[in-house]
Amino acid sequence: MNNEPLPTPRRVRFVELNAKALRALADGDLAAGSAEAGVALDEHFVGDRARWIFGHRAEQLAEDPSAAPWIARAAVSEPDGVVIGDAGFHGPPDEAGTVEVGFTVVPGHRRQGYARAMLKALLTRAAAEPGVRTVRARARADNEASLATIAGFGFTRVGEQGNEQDGLTLVFELPATAIRPD
Repeated sequence: MNNEPLPTPRRVRFVELNAKALRALADGDLAAGSAEAGVALDEHFVGDRARWIFGHRAEQLAEDPSAAPWIARAAVSEPDGVVIGDAGFHGPPDEAGTVEVGFTVVPGHRRQGYARAMLKALLTRAAAEPGVRTVRARARADNEASLATIAGFGFTRVGEQGNEQDGLTLVFELPATAIRPD
């Protein structure tokens, strides 16, 4: 019998990254992005890939300000208030009622249960929205941690995509009706 205590489930809250914060991060200005968000963001938020993603999200908000409640949030660990990553949806539900989740854990906080906490919070949000019928998630085929996180919530693999930059990406879906409440 193992006498080690069970790990305490991680808790996160989300802090909106508004258009000004997203633009600052896309421009590589961590101080301005942090000031606009009201939390101390990690260097991860101005890495090359993050800058591209946040630039894309800033453009998305410029085209459709109503998408703001759905996209780009800093994930903050509770109760300590440390920013441990970012999460959100790729946008509001599409015509079929599908939303796609996205989440990244800052390297220094990986393998501590934060991805699971972020995905759980995103799924809870999606299930509470009457227009959401399906939640989609994608992960690179070689990203074992993300694949395990997704599998832990009952997603079903529905396809795959590939390109030279990202390699093989697996696509998963979960009906909103299958999302278990807390």
